[in-house]
Amino acid sequence: MTEKLYEQDSMLKSCLATVQSCEETRRGYAVVLDRTVFFPEGGGQLSDRGTLGGVKMTYAAERDGEVLHYCEQPLAAGTQVEAVLDWQARLDHMQQHAGEHILSHAVWKLFGANNIGFHMGERLVTIDLDKELTAAELAQAEDYANSQIWENKPITVSYLPHTRLPELVMRKKNEKLTGTLRIVTVEGGDVCTCCGTHPASTGMIGLIRINRFDRHKDGIRVEFLCGRWALEDARQKNEAIWQAGRLLSMKPEHVPQGICKLQGELAAQSERLKAQTVKLYEFLAPQLLEQAAVDASGIKYIAAAQEDCSAADAKLLLNKLLAGERTVAAVIYRTGERVNYVIGSGKETGADCRDLCRQAGELFGGKGGGSQSFAQGGRAYSSDWRQKLPRLQQILQGV
Repeated sequence: MTEKLYEQDSMLKSCLATVQSCEETRRGYAVVLDRTVFFPEGGGQLSDRGTLGGVKMTYAAERDGEVLHYCEQPLAAGTQVEAVLDWQARLDHMQQHAGEHILSHAVWKLFGANNIGFHMGERLVTIDLDKELTAAELAQAEDYANSQIWENKPITVSYLPHTRLPELVMRKKNEKLTGTLRIVTVEGGDVCTCCGTHPASTGMIGLIRINRFDRHKDGIRVEFLCGRWALEDARQKNEAIWQAGRLLSMKPEHVPQGICKLQGELAAQSERLKAQTVKLYEFLAPQLLEQAAVDASGIKYIAAAQEDCSAADAKLLLNKLLAGERTVAAVIYRTGERVNYVIGSGKETGADCRDLCRQAGELFGGKGGGSQSFAQGGRAYSSDWRQKLPRLQQILQGV
């Protein structure tokens, strides 16, 4: 059993330890120490990282009471090493985890919402609540949680037998737990069983900031950040809004209105462009059909190429070409760094666009599919795509 120093003192940044064993694994060298300051991933909290005797330690995990420290180099059994935390990473994780306790307590105390799920990733922390709350209610909970932080309340760890659990006022109790329980208490606030590391006082969390929330199952999922992560996230978003303001030549607080105005202008411009495209294709389609190959039964075959064309415009042109029911047509077009093609056939042609699309895929080196009357495909841009148009025309004719 590894002596877990972090359980008693989460502020301990290093210790001397003896290597018990070292085993090579796919993840690195799994080192077991007689004692450790490194918290292994668990309970929703990320693993600590740091160094063992100067060797980089990237991940810790618990197995049958032992903490495995995954290192980039082997360490000999019996060697005494100094285990040194990456303190910034530990503090980041403690800020998120303790912040989760306080925010969960806030929504429970104010609105009776229970935290039924917790996830901590790199720069992403979420809790799942069992009931829906409004933006105004979450803002109220956020304010309450931050007031608990700014009062700099002590956070303590105690160990009690499970028989004492009914005596505690807790937002959630797991009656199935037995033996000695580790209880984390925020003075005058949250009380819960927890295996994670927490700062000595709420003031070390610094800040809780809710970023967004969405419906999730019968409740909501709340995304938030605490401490340094919250500060850096706010800094990045502040810079983004200032840059947007400079691009729009307006103050940051006016950016939403500026974007709405710009969207309206773009929508109007798009409608005007669409109308002009319709007129263009009404003029172009008859010309293309005059050049179409015609077989003995009067079925027309036409392949057309369009530069800098959207998918919607390509389908519009295709439909213009298919206005008569005795036509097989293809439009190949370039959009950015891709070359795409759409293929369609009238009801009386007997053509199978799925097969034509397969052959077009072989010609252009692309992939696609569809139905008997319509198919589409594409591939990355190549400079010779227009040169393959005559062969596409032959494919449509079955030559």
